[in-house]
Amino acid sequence: MHRETWIFGYGSLIWRPAFRFEQRAPGYITGWARRFWQGSTDHRGVPGAPGRVVTLIPEPGARCWGMAYRVAAADLDEVLRALDHREQGGYVRHDVPLTLADPAHATTRTATVYVATADNPHYLGAAPLADIAAQVLASSGPSGSNVEYVLRLAEALAAMGAEDEHVAALAALVRRPAPLTPSRRQPPRPGASS
Repeated sequence: MHRETWIFGYGSLIWRPAFRFEQRAPGYITGWARRFWQGSTDHRGVPGAPGRVVTLIPEPGARCWGMAYRVAAADLDEVLRALDHREQGGYVRHDVPLTLADPAHATTRTATVYVATADNPHYLGAAPLADIAAQVLASSGPSGSNVEYVLRLAEALAAMGAEDEHVAALAALVRRPAPLTPSRRQPPRPGASS
């Protein structure tokens, strides 16, 4: 019996896998949190003006929802080559335990996931959410606007009933960008204490 091969997507792979698969199912991995901490100069930004896309960071007790794809053995080499190229901007493969959402398939499986760690040259790391939103609003690349990426991810997670506070909060900020612009401080009124 051959080992099943699964790919776990937690960003654009949720809505645009662009590879051949035998089965697609919502699922989650534990111990990892999704964050917009990776710079994108090849998809949602350009060199010198990177967009922000998601990566995973270790976080005990966290649960990251996404889409799992079972790939046929005959297609695996081609699929991994395509994904290695797509994720070349700082991502490396990791094998992680995967749980499918369907209770009929509750057995834990192993899945391949692409993670951009802090040692890659495009890693941007943590920042205040308002700063991340401002960067997203200003960024676009060959795959489209960074705003589109954030909103499509938020919509895809909502469609599967998955909660992700980081994604939801960022999506809310980029939908209503006005609060991100610096406000002009009014001079104090005469006689008013500051």
